[in-house]
Amino acid sequence: MKPAIRFSAVFAVLLLVTALSADFSFANPPAKQEFYEIRIYHVYGPQDGKVDAFLKDAFIPALHRAGIAKVGVFKPLETDLQSGKKIFVFIPYKTLEQYSSLSEVLAKDKTYQDAGKSFLAAPFNEAPYKRHESILLKAFKDWPQATFPEYTNPVSERVYELRSYESSTEDLAVRKIHMFNEGKEIDIFTKLNFNAVFYGEVLAGSSKPNLMYMTTFTDMKSHDEHWKAFGASDEWKALSPKEEYKNTVSYIDRYLLRPANYSDF
Repeated sequence: MKPAIRFSAVFAVLLLVTALSADFSFANPPAKQEFYEIRIYHVYGPQDGKVDAFLKDAFIPALHRAGIAKVGVFKPLETDLQSGKKIFVFIPYKTLEQYSSLSEVLAKDKTYQDAGKSFLAAPFNEAPYKRHESILLKAFKDWPQATFPEYTNPVSERVYELRSYESSTEDLAVRKIHMFNEGKEIDIFTKLNFNAVFYGEVLAGSSKPNLMYMTTFTDMKSHDEHWKAFGASDEWKALSPKEEYKNTVSYIDRYLLRPANYSDF
């Protein structure tokens, strides 16, 4: 065999061995991290029904036509002081471009414009909500895409918990996110079947720096049992006292929510 041919053959074998030793990662790249928008409508009295009608009959069908298959709508539990005052809408986006182009897509959707006209063009003295805020998030790398629970019990029993963890500084926020990813806090939630929808870093919002995540339960009893098991788990007891994760959370906002009967999950 000529030297050039022999070298080519050896080089080809080396390439094959390298590829095989990489666990075929070139064929199965990591899932791309999604982006999420959480809209919070602040309402009072009859406005609640107006927002419901808009979301159910106009907004969510329009998002489905735009390629967003799962949209969540949630309200605080009836026993919560925020009940009747806030409506939470969760919208997942594959890319930032999909998020930034949504207004243009909706402006061109005649069906949406017609169905939502009474809401979108309501007179100033009949406003359908007091205000709405919008929070933009990027999915954590160890939970790059939203997952959606499939419960069979009545919607009126289900409990979804949305949490926001604020940090005093950007560095501490980075450490708390590291705790979820490399520290394997997400793995504890997964092992204990918290049925998380998402974990995300807030890119734009009123409480930065912070992260948010949502876990789900069949009912309040299940919610309480899961959190009790989390606090008692050996993994959490080993993770929580680590020096690098101390004082990473300065404030927690916690919302116990119920899906609307027209929510996609």
